Order: sequence, then C-alpha cells, then structure tokens
Amino acid sequence: MPLGRSLSMTSLNGLPQCEDEDLPVEDLLLFEISWEVTNKVGGIYTVIQTKAKTTADEWGENYFLIGPYFEQNVKTQVEFSEPPNPAVKKAMDTMKSQGCQVFFGRWLIEGSPYVLLFDIGSAAWNLDKWKGEFWEASNIGIPFHDREANDAVIFGSLTAWFLKELSCQFDDKPNIIAHFHEWQAGVGLILSRSQKLPVATIFTTHATLLGRYLCAASLDFYNNLDQFDIDKEAGERQIYHRYCMERASVHCAHVFTTVSQITATEAEHMLKKSPDVVTPNGLNIKKFSAMHEFQNLHSMYKARIQEFIRGHFYGHLDFDLDKTLFFFIAGRYEFSNKGADMFLEALSRLNFLLRVHKTDVTVIVFFIMPAKTNNFNVETLKGQAVRKQLWDTAQSVKEKFGRKLYNALLRGEIPDLNKILDRDDISIMKRAIFSTQRHSLPPVTTHNMIDDSNDPILNTIRRIGLFNNRTDRVKVILHPEFLSSTSPLLPLDYEEFVRGCHLGVFPSYYEPWGYTPAECTVMGIPSVTTNLSGFGCFMQEHVADPEAYGIYIVDRRFRSPDESCNQLTQFLYGFCQQNRRQRIIQRNRTERLSDLLDWKYLGRCEDTAPCWNSPLPGAKGRACALQRNPPMLRWQG
Repeated sequence: MPLGRSLSMTSLNGLPQCEDEDLPVEDLLLFEISWEVTNKVGGIYTVIQTKAKTTADEWGENYFLIGPYFEQNVKTQVEFSEPPNPAVKKAMDTMKSQGCQVFFGRWLIEGSPYVLLFDIGSAAWNLDKWKGEFWEASNIGIPFHDREANDAVIFGSLTAWFLKELSCQFDDKPNIIAHFHEWQAGVGLILSRSQKLPVATIFTTHATLLGRYLCAASLDFYNNLDQFDIDKEAGERQIYHRYCMERASVHCAHVFTTVSQITATEAEHMLKKSPDVVTPNGLNIKKFSAMHEFQNLHSMYKARIQEFIRGHFYGHLDFDLDKTLFFFIAGRYEFSNKGADMFLEALSRLNFLLRVHKTDVTVIVFFIMPAKTNNFNVETLKGQAVRKQLWDTAQSVKEKFGRKLYNALLRGEIPDLNKILDRDDISIMKRAIFSTQRHSLPPVTTHNMIDDSNDPILNTIRRIGLFNNRTDRVKVILHPEFLSSTSPLLPLDYEEFVRGCHLGVFPSYYEPWGYTPAECTVMGIPSVTTNLSGFGCFMQEHVADPEAYGIYIVDRRFRSPDESCNQLTQFLYGFCQQNRRQRIIQRNRTERLSDLLDWKYLGRCEDTAPCWNSPLPGAKGRACALQRNPPMLRWQG
C-alpha cells in the first residue's frame, strides 16, 4: 500500500513488514565478503559502510567483514587487534603458517565492525594453481591479461580456504553464514559450494556486468531484455569469463538477492535467475533535534559555494547570487548511463526558456564526475586569487574607514563621507576594480583535461553552446575530481556541497539503486531521478505523489528520449519558478522521507535473510536451508 501524503513518513506503512524471526544470532557467525571492504571503488563501499552499524548492533561479536588488504587504505581506516573468536584465530593462524598474510582488526567506521583482510600480493604465487582448481570446479577459464579477474580468483580462493579451515572446527552443526557481494567475491562462493562446505551462502548483485556494458553502448536495453544473445554480447565485449563468474555465483548461492525491482528484472534476463528477495539499500539517518537545523546547514554551505562562484565568474558577475540556484550531478563518469547526455540537452532547453521569459533567475550547474586531468587550470586558480585579493582590499579599506568613523563619532561629529576616504583609498579601489577585468569567458571546467577534445561532456557543451556567456541564464562548471575539504578551489566535502545545493539531478538510464538521490533525500535536498533507477522505482511504490516531496521522477522507460528530455526540462523550469519560501517548505517535506531509507528498517530484511531453517522475511516463507537442491556446479556458460 503506498504511503498517503497525509501520513507521517515515520509510520512506514508502505514498506513490507518483516516478521520477527527467532534467529539464534549467538550461535551463528556472519561473514560479509566484498572487494570494497575498506577499499572504496564504487557504491558497494557505501552500502557496506552504512549498513555496518545496524548489522553490528544485531550480531555483535559474531559479525565479520572480509576484504582485500591495501596498505594505503588500511593505514587510516583499520585498528589492528587479535581475533576474539578462537575459531577465527585458529583458521587465520593455519593460513599464516602456510605463507599467507592475513590481517585482523576493527574498521574505524560507525559500528566499528571486525574486518579480516587478505594480502592478495603475498598469495599471488598460488595463482596458476588456484586458476586450475577454479577450472576444475566450474569450467571457467581466466585469461592471464585480466588482472582484475586474476585478483578475484586469488581473493576468492583465500576466502574459501578460510571458510574451510573455520568450518572444520564445528563438527556438531553448521553455523556459518557467508554473504558475497558482486562477481569479484563470487569465486569464494563457487569454491565453497564445490567443496561442499557447511556454509549458508548469499549472493547479492548490485548491477549486472553485462547490463552496465550494454547500456553504455547506447542500446535500447530495457525494451529488448529478452532479445539479447547473452553469450555473444559478453564475448564481443571480452568479458565472457567475468560474466560466467557472475552467473555461476548467482546459481550456486543458496539465496540470491538484488537491490531493486528494476535490477531483479534485469537479472532474470541477464543471469537467467530471478532473485529470491529484493533488499533495497539504505543509509544511516542522523536526525537533528530541531527541524530548522538542516536548513541552517543549507544556508551555511550555500554561502561557501557562493564564494567559489564569486571567484570563478569574476568580471562576469552580473547576476544576483541571491537569485541563483545551484544544481548538480555527481557519480562515475558514465556519460549516458548516468544521464549526463540528457541532462545537458535539458539544460540547453532550460536556458532557452529562461531567456525567452526574461527571468531574473540564474542556474549554475556542477558536474562532479571524476576524469583524467593534469591539474587545476590557471584561469580557475586565478579567479580564486582575484576574489581573495578583492576581499583583502575591501577588509583593509573597511578597517581604515571604520577607524575614521569611530574617531569622528567620539568627537561628537558626523563625518563628511566625501572626505573620509582619501585619494590613496580611491586608487586602491580602482586598481581592485581593474583587476577584475576579464577578456575571456569564465571556464566551463576547473581542471586541464588530459583528452578534452574527446571528452563527451565538453564536446556536448561545445555543441549546445553553453559557454557561460553573459546572456546565458544557465551556466556550467565541470569539476572532474572528487570534492575535498582540502581543495584550494572548492574546499567542501561531498556532503557539505550537497547540503549547499538546491537540486540534485540524476536522470540515469542505468542505475540499479542510486545512492546519490538517496543521499540528497536524507539531507533534505530535492532531487531528480528516473523510473529506470532502483531508488526512483522504490519511491514511486512507497510515496504517493513523490513530486510533492521533492522527488521528481523522469519517465525514461515508456517515453522516447526527446519526450523524457522535455519532461526533465519542465521539472527544472518548474523548480526555477519556485520562490524561496516554497523551496524551504519543499526541503522540509523531502527530509521527512529520510525514515524510508534508514537501515534500521531496511537492514532487518537483509540481515535476517540467511537463516537456514526458517522462512526468509519478505520472501513468502521461502526456505534457504542447506538441504535445498544444489545447482549444477560445472559451469558451461
């Protein structure tokens, strides 16, 4: 049942109710295995990091994360310690005695979960042997030149070895649950099943490998899901072995899950199996004691973004910053998958509408998408230097003016304002004004791109002509680097930057879940998403009239690209027509949706899923017992 607009979002009536299960947590060990444990590559890192506290609270000392050891990550993220569980310690000692480097400690994030890390490099001498064993188990061959796949074999073999050493210590009953994320961890699952280890296994795909590749090729993916020759498409893209690893993991797992209904449909066609349960991704929600507090944060960080804008647009600052809106898109640099192509086209149309209607609103759009760069470009750095110089000049004149005014008032005089500034002060101010003169347009990118002539965003900007002209009401800034509070240009962390913006725009064509609009929602920032993203489908299902709550959902599934672009343009233009009070009210409504995305609720369904002999919550009593019929292990593709 969808949530009614009149209901409080804390009621969560729109979510399926997970029945409480008598899960004997104290007798079980839960291992969560992923290549992104302490190792940020993509969105799975966020999933695991944000879920850790909820899972650790429920499972306590029996919850462990397994990942790869990278010294540069571990130095700042992990506090080493001895394993409190004697069985885990014995399994680690056995592996160490045979030359493998295994590390244990606490991951310094919320919840401080235990982590067990394998040094891939120290075990690389076993690669040929383990590739042979993997071939014997699954008939999947791994080419020598695919380093990522080879690392996955080493990581998976070490994981299976550890689980084998651990399970040998429990003769009375099996009590190990292993949850594997994505194909990089899947080798460990396949080997565990082929060795018939007494381990209950779960496999979660956050996005299918082939789906991502096909969407990036600008194919009509969702309308042709049942038409693709899967083996042929994977082979042409030289990822057939990876695809086989992913598909074998799906079919070998006792329980197969994915993160959204749209990805469930995709998995049914790409991986030839429907998920047993859909487990939406959540976030750790931090509620403020006062409702206005997050609004204050918006004002504070907006002011810091405005400071950057003053420098970037020096000499062309002929628009009112109080009537300027900040839009942004962020994520991996996947031009069509993330919808950057449609967003740019919609911005061109929005610019036309704002100019035709002679509106006084200016829109500044940030593209936060990491790409290969040399460094900051000179013009961008110069802009911030000019801004700082002007600020220092203004402060100096203000201090001198204030001193003269103060002395005059002490004498009981009203100073002559025409004389309070002398000729030197006028000269200083004139020099400051001359320094802001600019003979070029403000740059559309903050960095020197390594291959800017072939960059898709810059090429599209050239095609549509959004060069930050004075007459443009839409101005564009490409920031091809992750945001950092130590940056000399825009010294803000990503969360601070998001809070300072007015609207996040994510018109993705391929987005299995969509953490970027979800993060906007929990921070009270309206966002644009699509009905091809897991987040968009989730909101459509659970919120009546999402638009009223600041969630604009573009229809990219049942409309043509041009119609979808027009719909996006109308969303953006309608947002520009809101006054300040309407935007404040909308942010309050958006923030109320945050409870829908809290791991405290969404985490229950995932964390209690792998019970061997009890029904799976939300899966209509589907049992995931070890005794269920095992899938065929010899993989033929």
